Amino acid sequence: MGGVEDDEPPSKRVRISSCKLEGLSNGTSLREPASGASCDLMARPLASEGDDEVVGPKGVVRKVEFVRIIAEALYSLGYKKTGAHLEEESGIPLHSSAVNSFMQQVLEGKWDESVVTLHRIGLVDESIIKLASFVILEQKFFELLDGENFMDALKTLRTEIAPLCVNSDRVRELSSCIVSPSHCDLFRFSGKDTITVKPRSKLLEELQRLLPPTVMIPEKRLVHLVEQALDLQRDACKFHNSFVEEMSLLTDHQCGRDHIPSQTLQILNEHSDEVWFLQFSHNGQYLASSSNDRTVIIWEVKVDGRVSLKRKLAGHQKPVSFISWSPDDHQLLTCGVEEVVRRWDASTGECLHTYEKGGLGVVSCSWAPDGRTVFTGLADKSLIMWDIDGKELECWKGQRTSKMSDLGITSDGKQIVSVCKDTSILLFGWESKAEKIIEEDQTIISFALSRDGKSLLVSLLNEEIHLWNIEGHVRLLAKYKGHKRSRFVIRSCFGGLEQAFVASGSEDSQVYIWHRSSGELVVTLPGHSGTVNCVSWNPSNPHMLASASDDRTIRIWGLKEVKMKQNGAHTNGVHYCNGGS
Repeated sequence: MGGVEDDEPPSKRVRISSCKLEGLSNGTSLREPASGASCDLMARPLASEGDDEVVGPKGVVRKVEFVRIIAEALYSLGYKKTGAHLEEESGIPLHSSAVNSFMQQVLEGKWDESVVTLHRIGLVDESIIKLASFVILEQKFFELLDGENFMDALKTLRTEIAPLCVNSDRVRELSSCIVSPSHCDLFRFSGKDTITVKPRSKLLEELQRLLPPTVMIPEKRLVHLVEQALDLQRDACKFHNSFVEEMSLLTDHQCGRDHIPSQTLQILNEHSDEVWFLQFSHNGQYLASSSNDRTVIIWEVKVDGRVSLKRKLAGHQKPVSFISWSPDDHQLLTCGVEEVVRRWDASTGECLHTYEKGGLGVVSCSWAPDGRTVFTGLADKSLIMWDIDGKELECWKGQRTSKMSDLGITSDGKQIVSVCKDTSILLFGWESKAEKIIEEDQTIISFALSRDGKSLLVSLLNEEIHLWNIEGHVRLLAKYKGHKRSRFVIRSCFGGLEQAFVASGSEDSQVYIWHRSSGELVVTLPGHSGTVNCVSWNPSNPHMLASASDDRTIRIWGLKEVKMKQNGAHTNGVHYCNGGS
């Protein structure tokens, strides 16, 4: 850690008993020198002996760092005496005496002394010293202003802050507070964190984040490392799919296959022909399905997990190939094969409007996130944006879409996603007019957007599903294989807890489920007697999956394990199916 040499043994050099402990709001400890103590202001080595000593069988955990983060964790938990005893017995202080003095000076508002001490705590990066000095002196400036010491504040700005040559825009903002105090008041009460007098404890937390961790241990570092380890275990668990599973620090985490919906709970057979498409509402309380029989059925998901028919919508003259729920789930759009798009009231079943243009067949539809505009793709490969009442707002002609019925809008409403050529997907910024293209080597069959609008699943002719990142730089993330497709449109979806899985239909009458991160096929679900055209995972219940098939049925899949313990009670594994928490 660097500093002056000392001939005393480590245990004596860093004795805590001679110093008084004080705690901050974030649990950081300070040691004030007691009378007669020799806690000098120069940076000291935190442990001159055993710096390279390691703990653990892999030999990668340095003992000095390990002890320091344990001490920080003890202080943050309020165990000040235990933390002090650990420092004394190990001979490894949490912070050097210079750092402790620096922290105390900051809390006491001794600004000039703290800036001097800042240069003596072992920092080698001059830019960090300047940034930290700027933050300290800015606090000094604000407190002087707050006490109406305008001349001293001006002097601090001119002779101490400005010469640092850090953040000139911020310096101009500070200058405006001198010229016009009312301007400063506007900033102070505007909700911005630009011009304001922060508590000194918050200032110290800001400095803690700015300074190197070897100088000041980051707040709650041990807790962060433990949470990181749990996250890695969870992400590596290919079956993790439950709200109710508590992760313990006492054992390594591993879920079983029974967390994946793989048991047929219901078979819905109200359609009289092949079922082509289905989609759960955003709140998970409804399921809409469409069929070659030209009808759409709205199903209600009951609190007990049972699915029952709510409304049957009739009016299309051709098979219905696509459905899109409104953002509030009160309405839905349905698209006939090269026909029209209809907007329905989901509660009453009333057709509220029909979107069509000059005899051109409509092939796809989607809601904008604001719920006030609708996008449709036409058979002539153009895209149209309508207001909700059917007024055409804008039309983009050219190779904007294909005759596929897939159309998506990212969750921020800024990009339209469509298949513009057999092997290409267009990401079109309808406001910015910016375009990005995803190029595939095979013909695209269908695609599905993730809930956050950052990822795209693309089903291909060669029986592969590709996962693409579409936020920022477009890149291929993963490939999923195993399902069968040779003749029909097969659809896939994201699903499960935090959308950690990918599911797809298949022409071999099965549903396929992969672990999203690893790409590993985790389960196949037999049961249908015809091609599975589409799957949809309930966004509110990771244990409910629906599949639509050419056998004219919809299967609702749930957990094989009938009872799962939750908060001391037992449920049937579908507790969340009606949007409950």
